[in-house]
Amino acid sequence: MTAEYVDEVGVGPWPGEWPTDPRYDPELLANGDRRNVVDRYRYWRREAVVADLDGRRHGFHVAIENWQHDLNIGTVVRNANAFLAAEVHIVGRRRWNRRGAMVTDRYQHVRHHETIEEFVAWARAGGLPVVGIDNLPGSHPLESVTLPKRCVLLFGQEGPGLSDAARAACDALFSIAQYGSTRSINAGVASGIAMHAWIRDHAAAPNT
Repeated sequence: MTAEYVDEVGVGPWPGEWPTDPRYDPELLANGDRRNVVDRYRYWRREAVVADLDGRRHGFHVAIENWQHDLNIGTVVRNANAFLAAEVHIVGRRRWNRRGAMVTDRYQHVRHHETIEEFVAWARAGGLPVVGIDNLPGSHPLESVTLPKRCVLLFGQEGPGLSDAARAACDALFSIAQYGSTRSINAGVASGIAMHAWIRDHAAAPNT
């Protein structure tokens, strides 16, 4: 009978003399770092990781409506962290299910807006066009356009998609091509596709 091997995530305590760089966290150096972060941030304080990300964030924001406590929001936040969005905006209910975020919300700026009107006012004040992503009549194929370099990608919730108020507020509306039998894909998946479309148009390859 062979023993089952489990590959433990992260790294153990720092071997040898500790670094003096203030970005390093003494507790992590002593006990190891099992967080879901890339290797360059191993042993770093959370505040140091956020500060480094803030110096490199991209020009797009992501927003999602949350009228029915949508379970996809955690995935949207995780995708936003992966693609280094400037901020995530939750429109509607303040509380959202964080399980799907896999703790990435600790490193991703998340802002709340009570209403679509409040959110749109914020976007207009910052000169950011609101780009809706939904398979609606009149939507243009996302695959045929270049997304604005500075914008907010707005997603509806599972089932109803963008609300009427959100649709009316959009400066542009794009759809994601689908080839199977399903009527729609959820906001978590759609957000990853749309963010990657922005990345392909505007971002350089990440540093390794």
